Amino acid sequence: MNVDINNLAGGAMAERINRELKKVAENVMDPNTKADAVRTVTVQIKIKPNDARQIGNTEIEVKSSLAPAKGVPTQFVFDFDKEGKAVMKELNLSNDRNQMAMNDAGDVVDGTGTSPSAKVVGLYK
Repeated sequence: MNVDINNLAGGAMAERINRELKKVAENVMDPNTKADAVRTVTVQIKIKPNDARQIGNTEIEVKSSLAPAKGVPTQFVFDFDKEGKAVMKELNLSNDRNQMAMNDAGDVVDGTGTSPSAKVVGLYK
C-alpha cells in the first residue's frame, strides 16, 4: 500500500503543511519571540469508516504551535495619594522612584515624571 502524501486530497495537505511551515519560519524570525522556543507543526489524519468498512470519511488537519510574543518590560511604582487611596504609575525616568531628575522643561521631577512638590501635603508657604 502506498499513499502519495504530496497528492493527498488533491495536494491540499502538502499545501497546508507548507503554509504552516511558513508561519513557523516567520515566527522564528520575529525578534519579538523567544529565539529558542520550540515550534511544532502537527498533521492529523482522521478516518471514520462506514458500517460496511469499505469507505472512510477522512479529514486532514494541519496546525502549528508558535512561540508567543515576548513580554514588554516596564516598571511601576506604588504609593498612596493625598486621600490615602492606592495609586500606581509607570517608572519612566530612572530605576529609583525617589531619584530626582529634570524633565525636558527643566523642572525637577521624580522617577515618574511628577513634581515632588505636587505630592507633598501641608507644604510650608
